[in-house]
Amino acid sequence: MSTIAPERTGVTTKRSGATTQAIEESQSVRLAPNYWPFVVPALVVVSAVIVFPWAFTLWMSVNRWTLGQSRSFAGMENYLRLASDPRFWESLVHTLTYTSLSVAAPMLLGTVAALIFDARFPLRGLLRGVFVMPMMATPVAVALVWTMMFHPQLGVLNYLLSLVGIPAQEWIFNANTVIPSLVAVETWQWTPLVMLIVLGGLASVPREPFESAEIDGANAWQQFRYLTLPMIAPFLMIALIIRTIDALKSFDIIYAMTQGGPGTASETINIYLYNTAFSYYDIGYGSAMAVVFFIVIVALSFILLMLRQRSQWNDAEGK
Repeated sequence: MSTIAPERTGVTTKRSGATTQAIEESQSVRLAPNYWPFVVPALVVVSAVIVFPWAFTLWMSVNRWTLGQSRSFAGMENYLRLASDPRFWESLVHTLTYTSLSVAAPMLLGTVAALIFDARFPLRGLLRGVFVMPMMATPVAVALVWTMMFHPQLGVLNYLLSLVGIPAQEWIFNANTVIPSLVAVETWQWTPLVMLIVLGGLASVPREPFESAEIDGANAWQQFRYLTLPMIAPFLMIALIIRTIDALKSFDIIYAMTQGGPGTASETINIYLYNTAFSYYDIGYGSAMAVVFFIVIVALSFILLMLRQRSQWNDAEGK
């Protein structure tokens, strides 16, 4: 009997231990956190705002659909129509030209402005605040003000030119000068953004390499070329990506100032797409145009991201 009792006690202990472990496991399963109530609303919003509109756009692009008429399946007809549409190719050239100039000018002027404001001089903080003020204005308000300034007879710009003996210009009312004039407005408004990004990069640059370079006899250009520029290259790439995306999707300034005119001289893809879908009510063709434009943006973004990776600091090489 004394031998059997410990065995029974051991069996009972093992059973109670197993029962306790099972209870703990069941409680842990019941008390496991469930994150789906927090994830589902975000998925619903993303699907409603991004996924569904693009899926619907793709579906419309393969249909022959003009508002007020019956819809019919068109397959790739709208895309083939784009390939033979000279107005589309003209708008694509205008888009690339406008984007290139609207990126290059603010990048150059913003970098120069950042180098100037990085130096110490009286009233530097006040002048920085004045310099970034154009960025705070709404694009439509900026467009209306500049439209009045560009007026051939009543505009202040031609008045200023007359003071120095330069004949009046037609600005946005001439097909040859409309895109440079629009680029000037874009540059005026968004150069401060580039300046702020580059200025942040300059603030993080260490001063010791410049002191060593001065001791070695390097001049200001050599210090900028071999020290400052490589160190702020990642910040320049960030500014380049932001400006490229912003210039590609530019619509409000162009539409408010010229609506793509005179004629189609300033008609970018955004303006042509808008006119096709909401002025001519050709929804199917406009949707196909939006899909192609999206592919162009994705391709440019991929190129910029590759350049961004190359401009990043390589800690392994630095070590």
